[in-house]
Amino acid sequence: QVQLVESGGGLVQAGGSLRLSCAASGGTFTTYVLGWFRQAPGQEREFVAAVSWSGGMTYYGDSVKGRFTISRDNAKSSVFLQMNSLKFEDTAVYYCAAARSIVTVATRYDYWGQGTQVTVSS
Repeated sequence: QVQLVESGGGLVQAGGSLRLSCAASGGTFTTYVLGWFRQAPGQEREFVAAVSWSGGMTYYGDSVKGRFTISRDNAKSSVFLQMNSLKFEDTAVYYCAAARSIVTVATRYDYWGQGTQVTVSS
């Protein structure tokens, strides 16, 4: 059983930056692909980014390519999401998730954090 705890959300002006963190415990961190998803009110959960077991491969949703960067620190069992050039439409609850393979579909992820709110003011 893997526990995931996100942090770093908050209120930021459009054009600003935020860095989300997700700390994992309870499992072998390096056996999991880590991903970030987001969900705005009334919308489906959207894939944001994923990083492979070693951190050598990364994947991004089209709406965040070039602005967001995912990374992981296996020594600290943590994954990060650096968000730059934030837009109003990035406002959502952001979730950290863990999967056994590299997938972009939320239903394929086995473990989820509780989420952290990101609000971008226009």
